[in-house]
Amino acid sequence: MNTRRDVCFVILSCLLMACQPDAKSVDDGDVRAFLDRYFSTWSAKDMDGYGSCFHEQARITFVHQGQPQTQGLTDFLHGQKLSHATTSVPMTEVPTGMKILRDDRTAQASVRWKLTKEAEITTGTDCFTLIKTSTGWKIMSLVFYND
Repeated sequence: MNTRRDVCFVILSCLLMACQPDAKSVDDGDVRAFLDRYFSTWSAKDMDGYGSCFHEQARITFVHQGQPQTQGLTDFLHGQKLSHATTSVPMTEVPTGMKILRDDRTAQASVRWKLTKEAEITTGTDCFTLIKTSTGWKIMSLVFYND
């Protein structure tokens, strides 16, 4: 598997989705509810609930200055737990816009977000590839970046 090619494909897919109008051929309410849960569990420091949003084979990539930094799920979740544990002020992250392309088995979503840490605000984008499992939607791939 060529990780750089895979990351570029996911980023390109998200960018193409962001340029499309919000046409809804399939009801995306369940995907929106799943993504809302993803953000709310993180903000509530519910790391078990947050972790359950991911498929066990998920890959997570942070794009910083055009360079991908990819992690497996265990390392990523550990880093998220540490972020909450080491901060002196609460952090909340909320979606500010969602664009979803889906069928009955998979979905891609480009989600704009706002992270608030006391007076500090950071914005960015999460690009998700989701798979529908017997227990609901799961994240297979997450590519994210800050503005």
